[in-house]
Amino acid sequence: MGDRSGDRQQLPSDSRDKDVFPMRFINPPTLQTTRPACVSSWHFNKPAWRWAVVSCLVIVSSGCSSFQSPAWVRSTQDGFQRMVNGSNELKLTPQERERRLAEARSHYQAGQELFDAGSKKRRDAAAVDFVKAAKQFEKSANAHPGSAIAQDATFMRAESLFFADHLPKAEQAYAKLQKEFPNSRHNDRAAARMFAIAQYWIETEKAGGNGVAVVNFTDEKKPWFDAKGHAVRVLDQIRYDDPTGRLADDATMAAAVEKFRQQKYSEADEFLTDLRETFTDSEHLFNAHLLGIRCKLEMYAGPKYSQLVLDEADKLIRQTRMRFPDKLQDPQIRDVVARAAAEVDFRKAERLYVRAQYREKRREYGAAKIYYQQVLENHDRTPFADQSRERMDVIADYAPTPDRPLEWLTKVFPEGERAKPLITTDGPGLLR
Repeated sequence: MGDRSGDRQQLPSDSRDKDVFPMRFINPPTLQTTRPACVSSWHFNKPAWRWAVVSCLVIVSSGCSSFQSPAWVRSTQDGFQRMVNGSNELKLTPQERERRLAEARSHYQAGQELFDAGSKKRRDAAAVDFVKAAKQFEKSANAHPGSAIAQDATFMRAESLFFADHLPKAEQAYAKLQKEFPNSRHNDRAAARMFAIAQYWIETEKAGGNGVAVVNFTDEKKPWFDAKGHAVRVLDQIRYDDPTGRLADDATMAAAVEKFRQQKYSEADEFLTDLRETFTDSEHLFNAHLLGIRCKLEMYAGPKYSQLVLDEADKLIRQTRMRFPDKLQDPQIRDVVARAAAEVDFRKAERLYVRAQYREKRREYGAAKIYYQQVLENHDRTPFADQSRERMDVIADYAPTPDRPLEWLTKVFPEGERAKPLITTDGPGLLR
């Protein structure tokens, strides 16, 4: 090979051996005549670019207080910190925390001044101030998210929208407060506002009464469409956000009443069942029993279908009489419960009578007699008892089962040997 030491480039005396400390160097700029003078001719290799990017990120995330970063830089910084920390919680430096707190307080104070100014004006003239206050409170909450001042700012934004009569936006703001701060000290007030908004939407829909779905483009007080559907959703959200809150049972009962008014008896029954089983000390408990009985009877599909809802209604009637004897002292309420019990008895007798008629048409008189007898024994106070007695007298001498048609053919052509079933349970095990 030969000695090629003379071809090697001699490094300065203070340089370290390249094999011991591997390093990459940035080549010096070289002037190229083919490029314009304004174009940089520096050539960086990939590791150098990586170190430059990392250095910039370190500078951005260091929380330098000598200058205020633009909003997009702070957003990038927050996202980078969430990615590094592995959670949604930001780890701010004391300087950054103080800066954000000061910004949040500034916007909050501006919003409070606008809110107070609007509170002193007439309702129609105050809406503009309340809307401006809501924007300031929103900026305050965004300046320092997750903090105590953000909690108060979110609530005040919802309050501002509520008093500005922007009810759909106010409802969304209250829902955001409940979601981001589930243990907020404003929960009871927020639930009360949401309940009032839902009740307003229900009452306005009832007052309209035209039943025509019209898209709302002008009224800021109502959603774009389906106000009553939004109202029930808000009531259900109140129950979900705070199941043990003061308004949880009120929201449940209101949702059940609205579903009953819409003739959605199955959904109304679900709300009423939840109220009876969950809120056993609610002031709506008695009404939940009465309305539940009515729902069960309305859900009954007829004598050709299951009588499960009739059994549930019968059970609910017995519970009502047992739990609320003082309420039944009222003649009107006692009459309502008695009528419901009589209707249950009538529906059950009707179902048995229809089944007996079906068997009688098939000339299965033995089965028909059994159903007629059940009507006489269990539902003797219904009109079907007399009809069953008459039919039993008519078919008394009839054969229990019909004659087999063309029976002589079975003797001429006897049935073949029974096929072995695919699965049998005879014996200790299964045969396949």
